[in-house]
Amino acid sequence: MARLELWNGDICDLEVDAIVNAASPSLYMATGVAGAIKRRGGDRIEFEAVRQGPALQGSAVVTAAGDLAARYVIHAVSLGSDRRATVESIDGATRAAMRCADDLGMESVAFPALGTGVGGFPIAEAAALVVGAVRDELPRCRSVERVVFALRGSAAYLAFQEALAAPASVAAARRSGSAA
Repeated sequence: MARLELWNGDICDLEVDAIVNAASPSLYMATGVAGAIKRRGGDRIEFEAVRQGPALQGSAVVTAAGDLAARYVIHAVSLGSDRRATVESIDGATRAAMRCADDLGMESVAFPALGTGVGGFPIAEAAALVVGAVRDELPRCRSVERVVFALRGSAAYLAFQEALAAPASVAAARRSGSAA
């Protein structure tokens, strides 16, 4: 059974097989988590990503991780061309990232709070979406043994802590909009 962990800090510091980047369809890495990854890992991450674009919203592409401790960066397209996130884009991008990790035989992957920075999506809703999609995808994953939710600040940490503590049925209801 895979471990789900919370971590408060810079995703770039994690020694995992892959870190997930909240990407836009162009795959350019300017601000937020993407900008931090580019600054720490090097421009070649962005160059490799952009060569694979544009990408569809809700999809994911994989690049090497440059100078980061991780081996790969999974660019999960959780933002639209308007740089805003939606329920569908966060859910789809999370699922696509999990499939990429499994397809490449990765054992560990770290997710940020997709869609909550530039994307403007509410943190509690994003946490329920990301945690729910990860939980839904894990039974299909042959290789993923550890998922880390790498968060910055107490609000994000608490939102993901609550999402992890919620029973799967409650989380599914929240994702579908049938519960408050």
